[in-house]
Amino acid sequence: MAENKRQVTVIGGGPGGYAAAFLAADLDMDVTLIDPEENPGGICLYRGCIPSKALLHLAKLISETKDAESWGLKYPDPEIDIDKIRSWKNDVVGKLTGGLGQLSKRRNVNHIRGTARFKDSKNLEIDLVNGETQSHSFKNAIIATGSYPAKIPNLAPDSPKILDSTTALELEDIPKSLLVVGGGYIGLELGTVYASLGTKVTVVEMMPGILPGVDRDLVAQLFKRLDGLFESVMVSTTVTETKEQKNGIKVTLKSEDDETQDKIFDKVLISVGRKPNSANLGLENTGVELDDKGFVKVDAHRRTTDDNIFAIGDIAGEPMLAHKASHEGRAVVEFISGRDVDFSPRAIPAVVFTDPEIAWCGMTEEEAKNRNREVDIVKFPWAASGRAATIGRSDGVTKLIIDTISERILGVGIAGPGAGELIAEGVLAIEMAAVASDLRFTIHPHPTLSETLMETADVLYGQSTHYYRPRRK
Repeated sequence: MAENKRQVTVIGGGPGGYAAAFLAADLDMDVTLIDPEENPGGICLYRGCIPSKALLHLAKLISETKDAESWGLKYPDPEIDIDKIRSWKNDVVGKLTGGLGQLSKRRNVNHIRGTARFKDSKNLEIDLVNGETQSHSFKNAIIATGSYPAKIPNLAPDSPKILDSTTALELEDIPKSLLVVGGGYIGLELGTVYASLGTKVTVVEMMPGILPGVDRDLVAQLFKRLDGLFESVMVSTTVTETKEQKNGIKVTLKSEDDETQDKIFDKVLISVGRKPNSANLGLENTGVELDDKGFVKVDAHRRTTDDNIFAIGDIAGEPMLAHKASHEGRAVVEFISGRDVDFSPRAIPAVVFTDPEIAWCGMTEEEAKNRNREVDIVKFPWAASGRAATIGRSDGVTKLIIDTISERILGVGIAGPGAGELIAEGVLAIEMAAVASDLRFTIHPHPTLSETLMETADVLYGQSTHYYRPRRK
């Protein structure tokens, strides 16, 4: 019986699922991982995070060679070998997923290739990839089935010229023109890739600005560069109709003043968010409940309304981020193992891997206003950073949201090259309940971009060495 209680079945092999399965195996649990792919990895590694970041690295290289012209280095225009690029991207994915497969075997994880449905609260039916069906009983189940690209009803005809985030990463060709519907992080990242490879990219966003919900000070840094990279960025604009023609996709655009215009694009990328993979799991045969958006309801332990069934990652709600899923999965396994552990981070970092990158964690300025929280907002422009000057990238800013009374760091925002790497220090500061003086008195190496965090804390006291702002009263 003791052995049975430590039996864990994980449904879904993405960053949340395999992290949970691997930790469970490390804790000597009996682990089964159910996923149709040959190796763990999920959408993130196969068709999401990893291939997109590989292509974004190529985009960055192209961008840097163009920037270098103003410094006295001129390179010929790059010759794009689309087949080789695609092969390289696939090799990256293959190496990482193959490595996870080896780790899974070394841990003796029972990997069943297939898709699972709940028959009841203790049993699954698995459709194996070989066409057979298998029954599986479990003591503890962790649902980690992720999400899928959302669609716009009646707007996306079944056409190879209409892409989503998955098909766009297949990089079948480089279209002369591309319309990106949706100004969120996925649309902007993929738009950056295609624009860097030579496509004329137009972005339409129904909200008044791109990246809705993201700090406007950070977005402003990105918009300046995208304004030169993209053919056009149209906000407060919706797509009312798409129609396939011989020469492309005819799109009808509607502005906020109800004016319409027709444009033709070689391809259209629909990027309007993602939805949880909670359908077709047989959850109606269990006590698991969903909210009105299709997310599984969970408590602080990520336990559903069915005691021995847990849910992590995209299916368990926002933010839909791989690293959030991984930590949720590990917290669930710790809880199943007998420890009183829940998932209650003070900060979850978010990164937009455009150029410049945008990253943030903790409370934003807008959230502080909405909560009537008394805070100090301090910013350090990268134009004052020596390191930013040496790489020709003064288009950045580091921002802190600090509690006025305690001087505790509540939020961190960074826009600029490498922001995704820098934000981890901000996450640690918030998790450790650091105050501004902790950050300002931590010696940072010079010259680096990490110094901007230290100097932003100095700004609070009016004592930043490289940027003057009068001391607060």
